[in-house]
Amino acid sequence: MKNKVTIKEVAQKAGVSPATVSYVLNNKKSISENTKQRVWNTVSELDYVPDLSARSLIAGNSKLIGVVVPQTEKGNRLMFENNFYSEIVSSIEYRARLRGYHVLISASDTNENYLTLAKERNLDGIIVIGIYPNSFYQEMKESQIPIVLVDSYCNDHYYHSIRIDDAYGSYLATKYMIDHGHRNIAFFCGEIKENGVMKQRLQGYREAMEEQGLTFNTKNVFEGKIDYEDGIKLAEALCKSDIKATAVVTTADILAISAMKAFYEHGIHVPDDISIIGFDDLQITKYLTPGLTTVHQDISRKGERAMDLLFNSIQNPKLTKQEEIMPVNIIERGSVKDLNDSAEKEVI
Repeated sequence: MKNKVTIKEVAQKAGVSPATVSYVLNNKKSISENTKQRVWNTVSELDYVPDLSARSLIAGNSKLIGVVVPQTEKGNRLMFENNFYSEIVSSIEYRARLRGYHVLISASDTNENYLTLAKERNLDGIIVIGIYPNSFYQEMKESQIPIVLVDSYCNDHYYHSIRIDDAYGSYLATKYMIDHGHRNIAFFCGEIKENGVMKQRLQGYREAMEEQGLTFNTKNVFEGKIDYEDGIKLAEALCKSDIKATAVVTTADILAISAMKAFYEHGIHVPDDISIIGFDDLQITKYLTPGLTTVHQDISRKGERAMDLLFNSIQNPKLTKQEEIMPVNIIERGSVKDLNDSAEKEVI
């Protein structure tokens, strides 16, 4: 490997000072067009690559944003298992690039010291997606780095945040099932944690049931991980139980999609034998047969707004806490049967 060309070598070859090369590369100060062209020609000729680390030390910023996605267990590839994460991270990365920033993606679990990484890489800001232990949030406050939380109910005033009203989204999904004549409704969810979206979505399910005079029964709640494998496991657990459900409300599209597969393999057809509703409105849901009725949230827009909030915080260090709640609505497709015109079927 050849030795890296230095800014001094560029300056010597171009017949200017190192400071002039720096001014040209960073578009600072008034430099004659002739000198600019000579510097850029030399940069191209010598294949000079600026030292971003040195530049960040001089400028006091790295133009680098950290994005933290949850890793539930060692070896787990949640970002690849759930399209929600790839969609939101892609929109964050695109928005960051438009702002002149690069993105460093990290899958974090409870054993990792992310604060150390943040300091080592001189991150200008961080977007944290999902839920982490309280110790994580306390640790990250010490960094004094601007941070935006996505899909978190952490109430610490240090953090900016963006999310949806998760309880309301789940309420809408459950009420939709009830309005279509369903009374015995199962609930598939991820791990229920404090300050987490699953707890909020369970609350929305419960509120809709009780509002309509229906009994909330913990036996109807099936809890697992948010991945395709557990969607199958939850559906199989429902099939083996004595619960006579005609419908399932899920807290993620990937649970609904994999549950549909499991039901089909047990000879139970959606929506004729059982209805199901998802949550997120991933792109794939419109291409299923039947299409998946789901709670829509604008995932890409959420990622864009998270980056906008972070950028504003970086530019305005004294910015007071900003919190944004995005809307949700039901997207109707073909996975829910209306039982109002016929007797309720007990198939499981």
